[in-house]
Amino acid sequence: MIAYLEHFVHDNNDSIEQESSQISMDLEGTIDYRSTGYAAKDFGGLHSSSPLAVVKPSGHHDIVSVIKFASQSPNLTVAARGNGHSINGQSMSRNGIVIDMKSFSSNSSEPLIVMCNGDDGYAVDVNGGALWEDVLIQCVTKGLSPRSWTDYLGLTVGGTLSNAGVSGQTFRYGPQTSNVTELEVVTGNGDTVICSDGQNSDLFFSVLGGLGQFGIITRARVIVQPAPDMVRWIRVVYSEFSEFTQDAEWLITREEGESFDYVEGFVFVNSDDPVNGWPSVVLDPDQFYDPTRSESPVLYCLEVALHYSKGNCSSTVDSKVEKLLGQLGFMDDTLFQVDLTYVDFLLRVKQAEIQAKANGIWDAPHPWLNLFVSKSSIEDFDRSFFKKILKDGIGGPMLVYPILRTKWDERTSVVLPEGDIFYIVALLRFTNPYQKSTCVRDLVLQNHDILQVCVRNGFDFKLYLPHYNNEDGWKQHFGDRWSWFVEMKSRYDPMAILAPGQKIFERQRS
Repeated sequence: MIAYLEHFVHDNNDSIEQESSQISMDLEGTIDYRSTGYAAKDFGGLHSSSPLAVVKPSGHHDIVSVIKFASQSPNLTVAARGNGHSINGQSMSRNGIVIDMKSFSSNSSEPLIVMCNGDDGYAVDVNGGALWEDVLIQCVTKGLSPRSWTDYLGLTVGGTLSNAGVSGQTFRYGPQTSNVTELEVVTGNGDTVICSDGQNSDLFFSVLGGLGQFGIITRARVIVQPAPDMVRWIRVVYSEFSEFTQDAEWLITREEGESFDYVEGFVFVNSDDPVNGWPSVVLDPDQFYDPTRSESPVLYCLEVALHYSKGNCSSTVDSKVEKLLGQLGFMDDTLFQVDLTYVDFLLRVKQAEIQAKANGIWDAPHPWLNLFVSKSSIEDFDRSFFKKILKDGIGGPMLVYPILRTKWDERTSVVLPEGDIFYIVALLRFTNPYQKSTCVRDLVLQNHDILQVCVRNGFDFKLYLPHYNNEDGWKQHFGDRWSWFVEMKSRYDPMAILAPGQKIFERQRS
């Protein structure tokens, strides 16, 4: 199909003037100029930016065509949109072209995953537009599973690899960016490049965690391992933050086989609030909780899981769990546990998504804030925020759990705080569209205030899924990595065509 698109240029007042000339792009997929509304918004619901068109590619060749097409125009930009789960408009392209990567996965003639021999054992080649939940299902049918996940699997492979991809397995295997050995990337120059640690390594490491700035991931070689059958899912509660962090850090620093397979944690309100309190901790409605156990306004839940096969004797699983739990200092009578399949455990957030969509909360704004906070600053963070301004809850999870720096490849574009251990802090706010609640604008301002307090008090932290509105913010974020980041941009996307929603670089006129 030959698609035609008018040139557009902006005058000094940012209005749009149409030029008379046209350029064409040869597509095997489709281009839509009308039904583009979904690409003008994202999960955050905080921004809206309408594209000129949405392309649904049939293969990486269509992505090449779109980028080369944009490079011939004076000001067109291109954004790759996975499942639109960004918070601050990162997947948008105002008056530009959005590439629907989910369509890339579904329209492609290639299978979703292809088994291959990896340097580290088993691996699969995965379509960049595939959802991780679909990758899970197809891998498990072969008795295999990727090693590192995100909590929510309704995200595309290319999307999470462009950020980091973290969850409760990160302490063991590192983020998802540490679990790929090869990428196929379409750069901002319109070149299709195969890259890895040993081949075109500059592109490989810049794209991983690169916020979409250097290329669009069309294929990833993901490390996999034998999949377990079952999971023992456990939550225990602490009244003291120091005891919670001590036990969490002890678990993540133990050798494989001597700890749990998954370690996370969260803060909750010491009340019977169904969203922010004790009901968010229990794993089975028949399990009992007592909100009067502590006078502290907030408590801390350590969440762990142990993988096992159906052939394991139940007493063996019980024995290992009891041995590990016996060395932890959680509050008496606050042990909650269930057994479920490995797939059901990994898709646990899917059930919350179904419920949130049913009551309208999924489509309401989500002013989330995600941070990496150094171990040296995490207790100060708790005192300043969890115990004070956030002590009544945020209408969603407040995650906090430690990760080992040694599991991250620091050659990627992801920047981290100092120290051998740092914490993920995720304030995952959900707003209720049917109830009078705090204005979304006020919640965004509160996030801003949290960051300002962190800066003023010298907390060692970095934004995860970062968002800044000016170059000074990005320079501070990347620190001494900024010059390298700029160099990679000039090499692989010199016209700044890609990922304009990140607001890092301005589009250069052709």
